[in-house]
Amino acid sequence: MRLSRALQEKLMDVRLRDKLLAEGKVSKEEVKKFLDSIADEAKNASYTDENSSEEE
Repeated sequence: MRLSRALQEKLMDVRLRDKLLAEGKVSKEEVKKFLDSIADEAKNASYTDENSSEEE
């Protein structure tokens, strides 16, 4: 992974994003553009039932 791409992804990390927005280091438009560029992986999600037991 190229360093510039890694740094860009770090800026958009959900754990840092709000802080960087508040500090003015990232704009709302940059965040929106980044989120729009991410592929939708919902079809690959798997769900579990919390109430089911493994013994069934």
